[in-house]
Amino acid sequence: MTDLAWIDAALASARPRAVAALLRYFRDMDMAEEAYQEACLRALAKWPEQGPPRDPAAWLILVGRNSGIDTLRRSSREIELPSDDRLSDLGDAEDSLADRLDEGQYRDDILRLLFVCCHPDLPATAAIALALRIVSGLTVPQIARAFLVGEKAMEQRITRAKARIADSGVPFGTPGAIERAERLGAVAAMVYLIFNEGYSASGSEAGAREPLCREAIRLGRLLVRLFPAEPEITGLVALMLLQHARSAARLDGDGQVVLLDDQNCGLWDGAMIAEGLALLDKAMRHRKPGQYQVQAAIAALHARATTAAETDWAQIERLYATLERLQPSPVVTLNRAVALSKLSGPEAALALLAPLGDRLDSYFYYHGARGAFLDQLGRADEARVAFGRAIGLAGSAAEAAYIRQQLDRLSAPK
Repeated sequence: MTDLAWIDAALASARPRAVAALLRYFRDMDMAEEAYQEACLRALAKWPEQGPPRDPAAWLILVGRNSGIDTLRRSSREIELPSDDRLSDLGDAEDSLADRLDEGQYRDDILRLLFVCCHPDLPATAAIALALRIVSGLTVPQIARAFLVGEKAMEQRITRAKARIADSGVPFGTPGAIERAERLGAVAAMVYLIFNEGYSASGSEAGAREPLCREAIRLGRLLVRLFPAEPEITGLVALMLLQHARSAARLDGDGQVVLLDDQNCGLWDGAMIAEGLALLDKAMRHRKPGQYQVQAAIAALHARATTAAETDWAQIERLYATLERLQPSPVVTLNRAVALSKLSGPEAALALLAPLGDRLDSYFYYHGARGAFLDQLGRADEARVAFGRAIGLAGSAAEAAYIRQQLDRLSAPK
């Protein structure tokens, strides 16, 4: 990787831990973010020459904390500022800070931050969007894409959420057992969205954003330790493991998307799959089905199939129908349509998609799937229109390249 590439990856990976610690220190979201950004600027100036610190997160926390103190002192004009050299002396201080980061009642600043962001005074969608912005540093366009809304609307939603937390006097500590249970659903949804943002990356972004997947899995495991009797949390971790196990096969050498049917199963992580299957079995023994357990069961059927031809599409279609009842969503129905196409053909899948046009008109995968079904039926002109719409909605170069291949194939002389 280039200097900037490894620095960007290190900053993305360290951000959740650093911002969470800075928020605990300053008790102000905007100030914590500003302190972190200042620490990132200093990292960009120092790390290319000095190399990476032993613990990048600890480095960023110390520098961000000192920068925030500087800002407070300048605004109050009450205390003379120390020299920059003194603030940047990161020798023993970094080691000491790294050793202290996991102290406290719940031993994890990030988890504490998640519960603060998912405060019951906030609507669930606003809480999740805020946590995605604060904890993982996703941009407003990335979050808007995850929620299928416009960027301006999402920016307003995040701003209002920050203001509500600031005005409500929310304590920046980990809530008690009752409050944790009430917010657990929103926290789980947020963790899965963080995972998806890393998992959906492709091309040159795939390596840099992969730490988001590992961070989401780490957070999920932490939640399992705190809530061992919650099968949905166990199911969530199983789902993330089963999906992440396929990462090495999802992109080719050029960073282009490889569809599930075409993936080399030999590249899948067998140990991760085994762990995911074991956790799914553990969750299902509670006999309290939920959306994450159902999604994990679908991922498990894919993982157990040694070839694409062995995939149990009938069971997958039934599981998506169950998921529709548990979590009605046009995206779930879209996924069910893909499974249905394997069983009953593209015409049945198109009929299932027909009512979703208005709600999914700005969704890349809807037009990509519809184009594929039309193509299978020999309706090339309609397929070109659908693929053309999809390419305009592609969220990455890899997605656009895949659709471009389909268009080129349709346009090639017979």
